[in-house]
Amino acid sequence: MNRRHFSAAGAAAFAAGLAGAGVVRGEHEHEGDAHADHVHAHEGLSAEMLACSTACSDCARECESCSTHCAKHVAEGHAKHLETLMTCRDCAELCSAAARIMARGGPFVEISCKACADACKKCGDACGAFKDDEHMQQCAESCRACEAACRSMLKNAG
Repeated sequence: MNRRHFSAAGAAAFAAGLAGAGVVRGEHEHEGDAHADHVHAHEGLSAEMLACSTACSDCARECESCSTHCAKHVAEGHAKHLETLMTCRDCAELCSAAARIMARGGPFVEISCKACADACKKCGDACGAFKDDEHMQQCAESCRACEAACRSMLKNAG
């Protein structure tokens, strides 16, 4: 059997295995809160960790969006947005890392959540200073929510 046939045969066997496990048919999709709770409990995530991971993911998206918003302001000559551009980018990275580590129950959950909470505090303060900018206020709000979720999770985890 040449390599091409082996790869095709291997792919077919893999797909058949996934179908048998219900992955291809979508049997593991969330079909209501009871099923979602079961799936997340099965994955070993507490409700608080799941809420924190969700807050981190939401904040990462908001910070990415806000960094683009700030980049446009910087391009227009508003240098005061350079700091928030940088804080939003770094905060998004830390939030994303914390969400991924938490979702898999990694050994560095506490470390990543502390870093995320600290970054969210600084980013929220920086963006919150732009009182007349709705986009930046949304970012600040998301950062505050994420910081609170991380600190709550850390308090109750230890």
